Amino acid sequence: MTRDWDAATYDRVSGPQVAWARGVLDRLALKGDETVLDAGCGSGRVTRMLLERLPRGRVIAVDAAPSMVERARANLGEAADVRQVELTALDLDEEVDAVFSNAVFHWVSDHDALFGRLHAALRPGGRLVAQCGGAGNVERFHAAAAQVGAQRPFAPYLEGWAGPWKFAGAQETRERLSSAGFGDVEVGLEPSPLVPEFTVEYLRTVCLGHHVERLPEGLRDRYVSEVAARCGQPVELDYVRLNIMARRPSD
Repeated sequence: MTRDWDAATYDRVSGPQVAWARGVLDRLALKGDETVLDAGCGSGRVTRMLLERLPRGRVIAVDAAPSMVERARANLGEAADVRQVELTALDLDEEVDAVFSNAVFHWVSDHDALFGRLHAALRPGGRLVAQCGGAGNVERFHAAAAQVGAQRPFAPYLEGWAGPWKFAGAQETRERLSSAGFGDVEVGLEPSPLVPEFTVEYLRTVCLGHHVERLPEGLRDRYVSEVAARCGQPVELDYVRLNIMARRPSD
């Protein structure tokens, strides 16, 4: 998550992420007066949905990308405490009642450190409810992107590059959560294919952002267009979601 994002475009095209988030929020039972950590708040669209479920509570929203933090602060104003921080460096000055996260953990390479930090952020008895990309996520799409990237003029910049993603499986995630101290662990994979509404902008911003930043400016639009063409019409993204529920045991 060290690269910055085009937060304005993400805010406009992130309908799929918002749709996934509704289901994740439905698994987070709230009374309405809790303090909840939004671990990877993006532009704040989903944070606002979380706030609607906390009329007497509060949200601490964190993200590593400067433009996302700026956009979230503009979108949310004083409704949430928005902070710029890497999740693997998270160190809150208070314990929260719950941690919520949507479409974020696969951007974090060190899941052991991630779950350790989230465990430390929770009060005893606090819950973690999250969803991210899991094993097999956008596998066909990434294969198409790699095939285009192996051709000239893109090959000098992309050939052999594996990308920064970590799409973990259910069993390894269950073991990592347990090792971090979590109990009541429930983890599972869920296929969730979709055709994005704003295809080219979505691909460039959400799926190929790390690719295009490695390319010279003059090759970026061409690369996105050639990847989209290789995927056929319509472009269906073979998403697989990793659902996570866990609890920090009561002391």
